[in-house]
Amino acid sequence: MNLYHILYQALISDDIKQKESLSNKAKEIILSEDNIDNNFQPHIFKVPSYYELCHIVAPKDLSKRKDFDSDYGLASLIHSIAHIEFSAIDLALDGIYRFAFMPNKYKLDWIDVALDEIRHFNMLNSLLKEMGFKYGDFDVHSGLFDASVNTSKDILDRMAVIPRYFEASGLDVSPQIIKKLHNKRKIPNVAKLIDILNIIYVEEIIHVQKGDIWFKYLCNQEGVDESIKYFEILDRYELLDKHRPHINVKARKEAGFSCSEIKKLGAKECH
Repeated sequence: MNLYHILYQALISDDIKQKESLSNKAKEIILSEDNIDNNFQPHIFKVPSYYELCHIVAPKDLSKRKDFDSDYGLASLIHSIAHIEFSAIDLALDGIYRFAFMPNKYKLDWIDVALDEIRHFNMLNSLLKEMGFKYGDFDVHSGLFDASVNTSKDILDRMAVIPRYFEASGLDVSPQIIKKLHNKRKIPNVAKLIDILNIIYVEEIIHVQKGDIWFKYLCNQEGVDESIKYFEILDRYELLDKHRPHINVKARKEAGFSCSEIKKLGAKECH
């Protein structure tokens, strides 16, 4: 089995154990550096891997999560984060599968990201199961899958939109969620969720950093100004006008963003 067949099987599977097993096999092949398939043509996916597992609705139709004191309310929050992680697994795998021409270091970076996302999902899903729920029990939207389809033909767009926009936005949001949960941390499951979110937050900075490195690598290859190109891409995908109430300056700087970019995204100060 070649690398791209394994990645395809992982991308269409909704079984997390199978995704993990196939991702580990893919990593072995990448490390062996014997993964070139000149006849490979990537498949354009019509539906996400979780299509039969989850009920997909429009973002506006998702239930509002307000009551984290009840198991149901807390589980709905955990499920929404688990869904982001499940989607992120496929985004990382698809980044290798779709852009076969990229260097082996790129492939190794994103298979490691996929394995991180699998671990994150497993932690969240284990907590859901402890509470009597499972992945698929709540409605989800397919926004990240849609973004992967929309950026399927241009790797520069993919690196700008997925790690440098959506994942970086997660760096802004995660501390706010943790802060909101903090005064309820005497509830054991809330404390467990906070611990998981802290692990995810630290590792997601590294994921955004990898996206930043490869975005800048590609800009250098094309001889374009990375900051100008980034905002051109966001504008083309109509992402510049999205409301960002909190910009995590520290985390974004760690991930590779410049202060000029951070201010343009809406931060008042950046030093």
